[in-house]
Amino acid sequence: MSTTIDEQQTAEENTPPAGEKLQKVLARLGVASRRDSEQWIKDGRIKVNGLVAHLGMRVTRRDTISVDGETVKQDKETATLRRVILYNKPEGEVCTRRDPEGRPTVFERLPRLKSGRWINIGRLDINTTGLLIFTTDGELANRMMHPSNNMDREYAVRVRGEVTEEMIENLLKGVILEDGPAKFTDIQAAPEGDGFNRWFHCVVMEGRNREVRRLWESQGLVVSRLKRVRFGPVFLTSALSVGRWRELNQAEVDILSKECGLEPVQLPDLKPKLQKKVERQERRLSKPASPRRPQRKQGPGRPRDKR
Repeated sequence: MSTTIDEQQTAEENTPPAGEKLQKVLARLGVASRRDSEQWIKDGRIKVNGLVAHLGMRVTRRDTISVDGETVKQDKETATLRRVILYNKPEGEVCTRRDPEGRPTVFERLPRLKSGRWINIGRLDINTTGLLIFTTDGELANRMMHPSNNMDREYAVRVRGEVTEEMIENLLKGVILEDGPAKFTDIQAAPEGDGFNRWFHCVVMEGRNREVRRLWESQGLVVSRLKRVRFGPVFLTSALSVGRWRELNQAEVDILSKECGLEPVQLPDLKPKLQKKVERQERRLSKPASPRRPQRKQGPGRPRDKR
């Protein structure tokens, strides 16, 4: 039986396009989150088979992908790797891989990877401390950061100024900031707090730039200390010292994956030498990290330069 032109066109229309979207592949390979990948594509930093990529492009394993001229490996091991670490960020570090001003970055303290890269799930500004989560799985990062998944963030904040009940009501109902409406979904005063400087725990549903600080500032108040203590189901505990990181074990990663609607992925088996190194790093977690200096070449015994 011969196939008509209409039947052939219908079959072509019903055939799914080959490959996956480029930003989804980059996220799955742990190169970057989907959001960052989309921005890199817009910036012209990504090429496919030597040509500058564009949004909506689909790729297969046969395609050669490069980021900033560096070829991205598409091996199966990298594509299914899902490691997660928690980091207690100190004040003074920035959440970029390289800082043009030479300031310390959060990535400098993280363990090195043989393939892929650590993707930060959300960011904190230079003066904010506390919980940062990193993963090698861009899809996990995307699920945790996307507003549709309702991953709330909890902060401990010290506010300078008199906080009235009317202010609290305003912040819970919502205020208009320069980038749109915003609000806290919960505000709890610390029981021991009183006076001009008081501690509060507050919760937001988004990760907009300096959102917590700007919300309090909208009421004429000043945030003197800000620390993230929770991101979704992940809490920062006192066992993790400032400037230290801890890798989640298989059970913890599986729970987090389930919360994000992802199937569990088996963590790789560590070689004995690497396992001992990880154990040594974990033993050091209980010790406070040494202060960071802006200049990397500066010796540990030299005084800081006065600026």
